[in-house]
Parts: sequence; C-alpha cells; structure tokens
Amino acid sequence: MGTDARTYRFYDNRQKYLTFVNTCDEKWSVAERAAKELDSLNPQPPALRLFDAGVGDGTVLTHLLSAMHARYPTLPFYIVGKEISLEDTRLTLEKLPDRFIEHPQTVVVLTNLNYPESPWLRPSTADKQERMVFHTVGLEGDTAHGYGDQLRQLNEFLSEHWAVRASEKTGNPLYVTPTALVIHRADQRFALDAIVPDPDNPTADFDLVLASQPWRSRMSAEFKVKRILSPLTKALRSGGVLLGIQSKGGDPGLEIVHRVWPDEEPFPVSRRELLDVLRVELGSEASCYDLLAMPDHMSDLTYRMHTLPTEIGNQIGTSTLFAAWNAAIYVAQIEDDRVEQATLDGKYLDATSQVLQDRGGLWFNDETFVVRKH
Repeated sequence: MGTDARTYRFYDNRQKYLTFVNTCDEKWSVAERAAKELDSLNPQPPALRLFDAGVGDGTVLTHLLSAMHARYPTLPFYIVGKEISLEDTRLTLEKLPDRFIEHPQTVVVLTNLNYPESPWLRPSTADKQERMVFHTVGLEGDTAHGYGDQLRQLNEFLSEHWAVRASEKTGNPLYVTPTALVIHRADQRFALDAIVPDPDNPTADFDLVLASQPWRSRMSAEFKVKRILSPLTKALRSGGVLLGIQSKGGDPGLEIVHRVWPDEEPFPVSRRELLDVLRVELGSEASCYDLLAMPDHMSDLTYRMHTLPTEIGNQIGTSTLFAAWNAAIYVAQIEDDRVEQATLDGKYLDATSQVLQDRGGLWFNDETFVVRKH
C-alpha cells in the first residue's frame, strides 16, 4: 500500500497485528466485558443470536461463545461473524471445533459482506445478490479432531471466495464474491432447521451485537455512524444490545506516541459524540433505543501488555521495547511511512523505554457504550 493517507489501513500489516494480539490481553478483556451483557439478554426462540462485527482471529468470539454456553447451556446459538481477511477467517476456523463439541446446537456463519449487508447476509444490489455464494458445511462425526480436519479442507474454498480488491475511492478492501460460509453439526441439522439461514428470507434480529474497534479511529463520527453503527443498531431485535468498544487514550501507549509525535490526536471522536450523531441518524426511530454512554468509571476498559515484573527496570530487553512500541503505534493507527521516518534515528526506543520505566508497564484505555432496543 502506498503512503497516501487516504489509502492507508493500519490493520493490513499482519506483522503488527499478530504481534499486538499476542503480547497484549485486549482480546481477553473485550470478551470478558461482552460476557457481562449476557445476563441482560432476553433471547427468544428459536435461538440466541450473536453478531460479531469484526471477528479478527476469532479469539474474542470463541471466548464469548464459551461464556454463552456457561450462561445458556441449553439454548441453540446462531452466530454471524463479519470478516473480510482471509487469514483471520482461517484462524477463526481453527478455533471453532471445540465450540461445536461443547455446544452442539450451534450455527456459525462467517461472511465477507460489508456492515450494512452482513447482519442480514444479503448484498445491497440485485447484481450482488445473484452472485451471492451460500456454502453450507455439515460437520460429520463427534470429535474436535474430526471437525478440525473438515474445516481445514475449506482452505481452497476460502482462497477462491475470500478474494478482495482495493476500492478506487478509499483504498479499503472490498469483497470480489459476496459469500457466507454456514457451519453446523450434521447430526444436529433437524434441530437447527429453523436456525440455519435462508438466503431468500434474510433476518437479523440479534440479541447481542459486538462492535469492538470496527472503524478507523480518525474517520468522522458521521462516517462511523452512517456506514457502521446505524446498520448494526437496526440489526437488533427487541431487547437486543449493541456493545461498542473503541480506543480512548489517556494511557502510557499514547504517551509513547506523543513523545515522538507531540501533536498526534488518534482518537478524535468520543463515544458521546458517536451516540449524538447516531440519535440524529436514527431520526424518529431513536425513541426505540436507549443510547447509553455511561459515566467513565462504568465505560472504561483497560488492557495491558504482558510483561514480567522483572522486565521493567533500569534495563529493558529489546524484545519488550519493540513489543511496546508496536502496540503503541498499532493502537494509535500510525501510518507505516510515518513510523519508518520515526525509527531512523532510534529515539523511538528511548521514548518507549522512558515511558515504561516511568509508568511501570504499558496499558491502554478503551471506552465502551451500549445501545439497547426497547
């Protein structure tokens, strides 16, 4: 990707992404926060319905599915996960076999459709609807090992149907073939008949929508609401809950960034501004929802980089410094060309080391908000 800021997408860098998710406990923290919403749900037959607005590597989703089983062990689950990344879709499939063992009556749908389309599994135009691919996999047997083998056999299908192209306007990846991959246990097909999605009868009506970091932080509130938050809100069923999570700053991660780029403002849109714009976008329908920004002590969500107590001292290991620097620029979504310029003189490591020593470690602050349909 070129250095034009218009075409830059921070999460296209797999090395940064994988380093971040393996050195910080963000995924665990998000899953634990999302699980707290389970007690407030009022699921209705035929299933508890969850939409994950950006599955990533599947860590949050599988942890949340485990929590869902603990809370609702006998209810069928209908899960839709949006993910346009081929690599992340493969990583998610690797984590699913155990979920089908513990909770047999589960239907998981992975789709590459965009936000206004994916909750309904229905593309926005007639041409795309005609090209839509629904591929259903009934997992045979009753072992996680066997399910894993069958899911790995989908690699060729994924390579063909999860291809992307770059948008000429924004540089963002767009799907080439609109696709939904539907997975369930074959021996549960009869019981799941009313849950397996029907391409001719699109339905959303989700009990829980998880929208964790679903946008580039510097985009305007109007863009985030119109393209993402409003469609997800309208995908809720009565009593359904949308949990939104985004970076907030005010943490050692942002301190590292400010030591290199003092005027950087990576998180310009607060949760309150988002909800204000959403209220306007919903218009007369806004009265059907509670838009809850919540006070800071209830909204804030903090996660940390994994370090041993002995790692932060007068001398900090190079691997820890690089991991901390990577996490700081990943969360702040700093463009690659700017990072390359900053690393030429080596001062970025001095800045990282000083912040780690001053603060005794590295953590990041997210903020959460809730949209609840009456």
